[in-house]
Amino acid sequence: MPSLSDNNRLSVFSGSANIPLAQEVARYLGMDIGPMVRKRFADGELYVQIQESIRGCDVYLIQPCCNPVNDHFMELLIMIDACRRASARQITAVIPYYGYARADRKTAGRESITAKLVANLITEAGAQRVLAMDLHSAQIQGYFDIPFDHVYGSPVLLDYFATKDLSDLVIVSPDVGGVARARAFAKKLNDAPLAIIDKRRQSHNVAEVMNVIGDVKGKTAVLVDDMIDTAGTITEGAKLLREEGARQVYACATHAVFSGPAISRLSSGVLEEVIVTNTIPVPEAHRFKQLTVLSVANLLGEAIWRIHEDTSVSSMFR
Repeated sequence: MPSLSDNNRLSVFSGSANIPLAQEVARYLGMDIGPMVRKRFADGELYVQIQESIRGCDVYLIQPCCNPVNDHFMELLIMIDACRRASARQITAVIPYYGYARADRKTAGRESITAKLVANLITEAGAQRVLAMDLHSAQIQGYFDIPFDHVYGSPVLLDYFATKDLSDLVIVSPDVGGVARARAFAKKLNDAPLAIIDKRRQSHNVAEVMNVIGDVKGKTAVLVDDMIDTAGTITEGAKLLREEGARQVYACATHAVFSGPAISRLSSGVLEEVIVTNTIPVPEAHRFKQLTVLSVANLLGEAIWRIHEDTSVSSMFR
């Protein structure tokens, strides 16, 4: 557990999106979540009031932008504004899951780049720093003109795989866009070989798997992605890997978005295990036998401590 040299100047608050994660982070820092009132008016508008003085404090607001995305994102903006008006010295938006990240560039005419819009709104609300985990695309950091710390859930996932003592591993990227992520993961697992699934996406949340680039026959395949949404990509990829002769297939991702048919697909038996983290809360209704949820609270807590103490965050991942 870190020792804060300036503990009375640090405050941690949580939005309603993932209070258990925020409580774990606060425990790692040896403190409690700050008191806050949140409620709704009759027409659905959100109201937030900080219940203690934060004048001159470094404030960290923990809020993933998960379902319902619009409510949670708006709540984050209101929290930021409340802290700015309460004379906080520095406001850091801690966003374990950055919503609206998939539209990070224009791929057709007359589209919005929502990842950039979200960045503008967070900055305009008054945040002076952002801490986020496993962005859908790394260039989102460049959409901000304020300091941005990007941390990774991979150390937690890698530690878990190290305890499983799996043999003949091959790390698989579910699409070409995730090759860099899968390669970095493979390097940390004793330079395990890499395979890539060639995929053609016909529309949003609809994926058609084509073929596997690389050798998976007789191996234990680990599919690595940043998020699992409807689980179409992961499960179709797992089926293809089995057809190509993979002995076992695991899937791991940082963000358990789990939309629509995801649970029925993931629990269908095509995967030995699905490993995710708690950046997004996984309710009991979304739990199934093959699911393992790991905590990233210590990672986020360590990053907050290092930011507060003006020490290196990137050295956590060397």
